[in-house]
Amino acid sequence: MFGRIARPVTLAALAGALMMGTASAQTTVKIGILGDRSGAYSDISGEGSVVAAKLAVEDFKAADHGLKVEIVSADHQNKPDVGAAIARQWYDRDAVDMITDGVTSSVALAISQVTKEKNKVFIDTGAGTADLTGPQCTPNTIHWVYDTVALANGTGGAMVKRGGNTWFFLTADYVFGQTLQRDTSAVITKNGGKVVGSVKTPFPTSDFSSFLLQAQGSGAKVIGLANAGTDTINSIKQAGEFGITEGGQALAGLLVFSSDVHSLGTKVAQGLVLTEPFYWDLNDQTRAFSDRFAKQMKGGSKPTANHAGVYSDVLHYLKAVAELKSTSDGAATVAKMKAMPTDDPLFGKGVIRADGRKIHDMYLFEVKKPAESKGEWDLYNKLETIPGDQVFRPLNEGNCPLVKG
Repeated sequence: MFGRIARPVTLAALAGALMMGTASAQTTVKIGILGDRSGAYSDISGEGSVVAAKLAVEDFKAADHGLKVEIVSADHQNKPDVGAAIARQWYDRDAVDMITDGVTSSVALAISQVTKEKNKVFIDTGAGTADLTGPQCTPNTIHWVYDTVALANGTGGAMVKRGGNTWFFLTADYVFGQTLQRDTSAVITKNGGKVVGSVKTPFPTSDFSSFLLQAQGSGAKVIGLANAGTDTINSIKQAGEFGITEGGQALAGLLVFSSDVHSLGTKVAQGLVLTEPFYWDLNDQTRAFSDRFAKQMKGGSKPTANHAGVYSDVLHYLKAVAELKSTSDGAATVAKMKAMPTDDPLFGKGVIRADGRKIHDMYLFEVKKPAESKGEWDLYNKLETIPGDQVFRPLNEGNCPLVKG
């Protein structure tokens, strides 16, 4: 008896089988953008961080590397308990592999601890505290864009060298402001300057009048603004109303983003010295990215350094996952990221140290005078490039438990 004659395999069936095989071979990656979507830092973070992450996935061509990438987002409202709860839910229930953005230091520190507990990946871009790569470093966290030490060395050091040797601080009353004042004070003292006083300001707040009057009365040559976002905008606006700079005192914006300067306008912000690792008009690559970004943003806004950081870290993270072909072990993924040199169109070449600190150059900028500006986003003159190995804290000085010797 003859056996059943096999049916011929059609091209369509063969193609379907191949497609099923390809799909099953894909590694699914879920990235969470956890930032401020409604508060004081929403221009720095917000929807721009989501747009930046999507552009990174697009440019990486994830499918070509066997990856299927999904992006989710949420608003932590600048509250550590809210940020930690969202991170825990994302890791436990929603299969999120990596969280980035994290703007607000107190929230970032909370996310970092949950990430370590769950052995996932957290890449901070928006929060400033250098403690993330210091006493509170973990094998699961990377600090990408800037930190309080780099800001202190950049703006603080530059102002002292320009003759601003006495300082009074307006300090946001939470971990970021306190850390920024601490690190800037150390740079001022090291360079022969003196801190003559400080005042803690509620976070967030809209009325800086009493605090500015204290600063004005101190006679300090420099008023250091250890704040960010709308707090920085409001304090600079109100300092102008009090005629503080006209009276001979200088303002040092210790954390200023291009979105802040755009909001202020060059008439108000002209002459302000600041430190950033990214500016949209630095070179052809930053301009090309920024044009693409602006087309997807309401009002056509340019990316902040935080947005650029999200783009950059998502690219590097996906490179590591593509190499490992797995997202199951967060600490192993971070170790792989540290082993690979960083290189992208926005931050250039760099490295990630053992403590989780990404090293790259920073830039000292001065806000243009209105007559110098050729458009609403033409904001900065570059004064100096500060090499990464000079602007960030030395590896052996951070007290990170991961650093041996």
